[in-house]
Amino acid sequence: MIEEKILLDHGSGGKVSHALFSDLILPLFDNSELSKQDDGAVLDIEGTKLAFSTDSYVVDPIFFPGGNIGDLAVNGTINDISMCGAIPKFISVGLIIEEGLPVKDLRTILESMAIAAKKAGVKIVTGDTKVVPKGKADKIFINTSGIGVIPAHIDVSGNNAKPGDKIIVSGTLADHGIAVLSSREGLEFDSEIKTDSAPLNRMVQTLLQSGCDVHVLRDPTRGGLGTTLNEIASQSRVGINIDEHALPVKGAVQGICELLGFDPLYVANEGKLIAFVPEKYARKALERIQQDEFGKDAVIIGQVTTEDPGKVFLKTRIGGLRVIDMLIGDQLPRIC
Repeated sequence: MIEEKILLDHGSGGKVSHALFSDLILPLFDNSELSKQDDGAVLDIEGTKLAFSTDSYVVDPIFFPGGNIGDLAVNGTINDISMCGAIPKFISVGLIIEEGLPVKDLRTILESMAIAAKKAGVKIVTGDTKVVPKGKADKIFINTSGIGVIPAHIDVSGNNAKPGDKIIVSGTLADHGIAVLSSREGLEFDSEIKTDSAPLNRMVQTLLQSGCDVHVLRDPTRGGLGTTLNEIASQSRVGINIDEHALPVKGAVQGICELLGFDPLYVANEGKLIAFVPEKYARKALERIQQDEFGKDAVIIGQVTTEDPGKVFLKTRIGGLRVIDMLIGDQLPRIC
């Protein structure tokens, strides 16, 4: 870490966030589970494989098109557990509430959490509530932790990408980040843009039970697709090539990104996954994902190579190559 103080950039999920983790956090808590740097820890307890994950949500505003901080928190933790190849089972909820929050807003958030958990078939089984004085928080912060069971034959990790793997993304990019931004800034557009927040556990289980050999699963949240692919390339020590022409971005989202100077590759998603599968399984895996209600727009966007380990390249529409690095700075702070 070069900076002497914590900056907003340290929470972006990009290059500065990774420096904070690798330079300060990992050396202090280093162990085999943490060092894998996946979405959750894979734990072996007396022969049973479990996935365990935790996340905190500080999104601003707490209500946005298509959702709110409550269902976002539940879906986010369900998805982190699912990206380990696990079946999510239980969630804890910690609430940090600012004095003065309207009870009706809290009720709406909690009802959304209950609905999201029920839809995913997951139980909220424990939690904690704290209230802080007015001005000491921003309405409400939520921490969720989750635990799930990993079937014995499943081995999914960001360390497992192999040369020749095809890369599938389950739908359109940048919807969540732009939805939150539009609500925060009071922007109105001809086309309504909603968050893509959704539980992906059933999509993942359908894919894993299809007979396809799945090497990597990851949801490209903070830092977006570009940062997430860099994480996987670094973890697996492989190169990654993607095709700009194949990237699924809604026209309205693309237009807003161009207007405001954002790159959809680095805008957060909350209901999408990336899957790395061997080429021979790619078409079958794609079809399984497309059968899910949240995977209808899934496409193959690229492949893994042996060249330039740790680097990601984008083939542009005009045929050139662009280096895709991790997010530097923070395009949209507090979007999850």
